[in-house]
Amino acid sequence: QGRLVESGGGLVQAGGSLRLSCTAPGNNYYTYIKAWFRRAPGKDREFVAAISWNGGRTYYGDAVKGRVTISRDNTKNTMTLQMNDLEPGDTAVYYCAARRPVAGDDSEADQYDVWGQGIQVTVSS
Repeated sequence: QGRLVESGGGLVQAGGSLRLSCTAPGNNYYTYIKAWFRRAPGKDREFVAAISWNGGRTYYGDAVKGRVTISRDNTKNTMTLQMNDLEPGDTAVYYCAARRPVAGDDSEADQYDVWGQGIQVTVSS
């Protein structure tokens, strides 16, 4: 089974922006639904955003709605998460994930087949 690779994390001040990227070396998963999740210290994994295979539909978690944008470019084998107006509460390890385009809940982590190793995002106050 393949895996995904995240990049673009780091340290940013509150109010700043970061752009996360996710690629799939050796695999495109272009028909797969893709998503971002995050896990903050001491908290459960949280849904951030998901995008349909062609980018035509996007979904966002309530905690980030209006501040993040998910997009994908299947020709470049890349999915991105543009995060703006970051808050200290956004500090977490961010994971990209992919799942087959079958019926299910795009916000449920258990629905996803392929995962990245995660990347740290830290927002300082």
